[in-house]
Amino acid sequence: MTTNAQSAQGSTLHPAISSDAHAEIQRRLRLAEVEHNVRILYAIESGSRAWGFHSPDSDYDVRFIYVRPKDWYLSIDVEDRRDVIEYPIVDEIDINGWDLRKALRLQAKSNPAMVEWLHSPIIYQENGAFAAAARSLLTDHYHRLRGFHHYRSSAKRNYQQFLREDMVKLKKYLYVLRPLLAVRWLEQYDSIAPIEFDRLRVTLTDPAVQDAIDQLLIQKRMHSELEKQPPIPILQIWINQELARLEHVPIDQSADPVAMQVLNELFQRLIHDAEA
Repeated sequence: MTTNAQSAQGSTLHPAISSDAHAEIQRRLRLAEVEHNVRILYAIESGSRAWGFHSPDSDYDVRFIYVRPKDWYLSIDVEDRRDVIEYPIVDEIDINGWDLRKALRLQAKSNPAMVEWLHSPIIYQENGAFAAAARSLLTDHYHRLRGFHHYRSSAKRNYQQFLREDMVKLKKYLYVLRPLLAVRWLEQYDSIAPIEFDRLRVTLTDPAVQDAIDQLLIQKRMHSELEKQPPIPILQIWINQELARLEHVPIDQSADPVAMQVLNELFQRLIHDAEA
C-alpha cells in the first residue's frame, strides 16, 4: 500500500511540507482510518501550500477521500448518515475528508473542490485505483462553464470582502488573482485549470502586472498570514478590469447523466475492492 508522498509519486518530499509535518500528517491519517473504520484512498494538500504561495505560518490543509465497508452503503438510511470526517485544527494541521460516495457525486457536477483535490501537486497517499480512475473520467466530463462560474464568483466575492479597504491582507490579493487566472486558463486552453499559481501565470501578458505579482509573492512568503499593506494600484486596476469583463455568463448546475453512470460504475468497483 502506498502511504506517503514520496512513494506515491516516486519523488522527494515536496518542499512546501516539512518532514516533521509530513510524518505527523501520516500518523493522523492512520488514526482516522482506525477511529472511523475506513480506508483512505487518496490524501492531498489543498490551499496555499498546494497553490504555491504559503506564508511561514500557513496551515497544512489536508484533505482525503475514504471508503467504508460495503454494508455501510447498503442501508436504507444511508442518505442520513454522516459522509464527512472532520478534526479540529491542531498545531497548524487541518484535516478532513469526504466519503467516496459524496466525492463521486460531487465530481459528477464538476465540483471545484473535488476537481482541485484530484490535481493537487502534493499527495500524501494514493491507494488503489480511485485517484487515477477519477482523473481519467474527469477529463471526459469536466464542465468548463461551471469551473468558469466558480472561479469568477470566488474572485468577485474575495475582492468585495477584502480588497476595498485602506489596508488589505497580502494573501487576499492572491485569493482574487488565482481564480481570475484560472478563468483565463479555461478561456485560453479549454481544459481543467492547474491549481499551482505559477502555472496559471502563463495566461498573463502584461509585464507590469507580472512584476507587481512577483513583488507581492516576495512579501507574502516573508510575512505572516495577517500581514497588511495599502492597496496595490496596478493590481487593483487589473482586477477591476477582469471582473467587469467576466460579469455576464450563464451557468448550469445539473449533474451530467453520462458522468453519473460511469462514476456509479467506479463507485461499485471500489467498494467491492475495499472488501477484498
